[in-house]
Amino acid sequence: MNSAYLHLALNHIPIITTLIGLLLLAAAIFWRKSADLTGAALALLVLGALVAIPTYRTGEPAEEIVEELPGISHETIHDHEEAAETAVWAVGLAGVAAAGGLIWLRRRGSAPSWLLVVTLVLALVATVLLARTATLGGLIRHSEIAAVQCGWEAPYRSL
Repeated sequence: MNSAYLHLALNHIPIITTLIGLLLLAAAIFWRKSADLTGAALALLVLGALVAIPTYRTGEPAEEIVEELPGISHETIHDHEEAAETAVWAVGLAGVAAAGGLIWLRRRGSAPSWLLVVTLVLALVATVLLARTATLGGLIRHSEIAAVQCGWEAPYRSL
């Protein structure tokens, strides 16, 4: 297993856990009665942040493997790398806020509403940035994506 394989195997985990954590946290805030739902949401956000670190760290070695392959654009890799740097910080902040919420939840039985709302906003920002990063990453090897404009990068650079 090389770095590119490991990067591809890991990169879906922060996206999925952050998205599901965001949705569960929104539901927990809305219903206000479920400490279990709140705890599950916060745990998923922490997990997403933790897995984002090795995902990001395997990106550079993965680049070294694929950058010389035919049809690979250095510019596309650079765009993905820049987006990933921002996204990893955002998901990390959401994870830290979620960890704080988990500690508070464990010690006091509930987390303060303001902390849950801050965590929700950070998770929303992280989810959007992770989705953008994933789309840009997909452009590295998936030419069928490059043909579609999502409005994030207009127009996408041709591979």
